[in-house]
Amino acid sequence: MTRFFLGPAVTAVILLCWLTSFASASLLDSGFNSMYDLDFVGAQQRFTTYQQNNPDDPMGPVAEAAGLLFSEFDRLGVLKAQIFVKDASFQARSKLTPDPAVLEKFEAAIQRSQALAGKRLAVNSNDRDALLASALAAGLKADYLALVQKRNLAALRYTRQATGYAQRLLTLCPDCDDAYVATGISEYLIGSSSAPVRWILHARGFAGDKRDGIQKLQLVAQHGRYLAPFARILLTIAYLRDKQPQQAKVLLAELRSEFPQNTLFAWELERLGSNATQ
Repeated sequence: MTRFFLGPAVTAVILLCWLTSFASASLLDSGFNSMYDLDFVGAQQRFTTYQQNNPDDPMGPVAEAAGLLFSEFDRLGVLKAQIFVKDASFQARSKLTPDPAVLEKFEAAIQRSQALAGKRLAVNSNDRDALLASALAAGLKADYLALVQKRNLAALRYTRQATGYAQRLLTLCPDCDDAYVATGISEYLIGSSSAPVRWILHARGFAGDKRDGIQKLQLVAQHGRYLAPFARILLTIAYLRDKQPQQAKVLLAELRSEFPQNTLFAWELERLGSNATQ
């Protein structure tokens, strides 16, 4: 029997490569955690380092885009739940003015991610990272159009794109739970619309089921890698819209504990009467 022996030098190289790969992946995790904790400078430093280490990975620039958009949402007050709880408040929201420099960086990061994803999908249409990055990029564009520019129909078109990429990814990788954010948001929003609006949307090719949307967001909240906190934020809003404040408080308490620098979660708990969750 031939025995193969890996000498100390070879073993060290293999271990170093594994550690480098793990460290790069963890940069995305820690970057998203910093973003949710409103440490946008720290988040972008990690996303930048990840892109330097992984120049061909579309997840790097789409993570950068997510951090940029989330920082604008925080600056513009978009993430306050009361904007979304009542349809009248959401419809009456003002069109917001983004920081031009941040918007330019956001658009550039989205375009870089889409270009990298397109190259990888041209070689392998089942590239999981490329499909996830494509779903996230389309979802971020939808969020920007709806919540900053107040272009709801245009946002739905990007949501449909995100859902398409997400469904392709989930066919290949059923436990890639982050992808369910795209499908969950779409189904919840369409399913929550009034009957006439749902009819118009269905006629234009948009379908959705409110209950199924909630279940998908719950799945991401429990098992998602990058988007679990975002799913919990969305579920908080959904619970408040459905007049389930206790469930919203539980999620807000978890978010406040996990991201103590994010004062928004504490503010929302206080507004709802957080004593009931103590």
